[in-house]
Amino acid sequence: MGKFFDVEDGGPLRLELRSVDGRDFTVLRQIGYDADGYNESFTAPADLTTFETDLASVPAVFGWLVPRNGLFLPAAVLHDALVDLPQYIGPPVSRMEADRIFRSAMIGLGTGMVRAYLMWSAVTVATMWLGPQIRQRLALIATIGVVTVLGLTATLDLFDVWNVLPWMGQQSTLVELGWGALFAVIVPSVLAIGWGRAWQAGVIIGVTLALLLHATIVLALLYVAYLGVERIVSGPVATRRSPRS
Repeated sequence: MGKFFDVEDGGPLRLELRSVDGRDFTVLRQIGYDADGYNESFTAPADLTTFETDLASVPAVFGWLVPRNGLFLPAAVLHDALVDLPQYIGPPVSRMEADRIFRSAMIGLGTGMVRAYLMWSAVTVATMWLGPQIRQRLALIATIGVVTVLGLTATLDLFDVWNVLPWMGQQSTLVELGWGALFAVIVPSVLAIGWGRAWQAGVIIGVTLALLLHATIVLALLYVAYLGVERIVSGPVATRRSPRS
């Protein structure tokens, strides 16, 4: 398992950040990390002009499931450096490999396995979307699209509004819920084959979306409503000018 350390004195990690606007932060002290399988350490720089981190990039609507900070915080800062800053010190790695280092670093810091794999899957989604391969983007779109459509259709079928899914049928509510839960695992698992080496992330994202689809929609609507009220009451939020410009 890898290990974080203080670059200046080689001792235990000292994570020192300065808030830029409450959302983004600059690193005041270099972060070092020895990753398994690499002879050279990785170092996230303390550069106030070129490197900023938003900690864990978690949309506000999912804050109840995964917070922006916690035991995994040093791993999140390191990951931002590996994927956003070519000037980091250490061996070159692909974005996919940086995601794997992020996952290992989180687990090494004591982050629970479920949360670590959820967060790794989330950054893998970004990697696939931003990557050069169209096939990966199509696999991502297919997973999210199919799971969303089937999830909403299963809900309509459950309430006998539109009986179209063969595995639901005209059965008791409990039986239909059981079949729905089973296919909420089967369908994403099949679709995850298109994710290639990141198939585990495909399964996790697909199953999580299927099981939390309705809660996510409700929370998203509530969050949009909150933003609307906040805008009316407080007015438009001023845009911070980036120090890099």
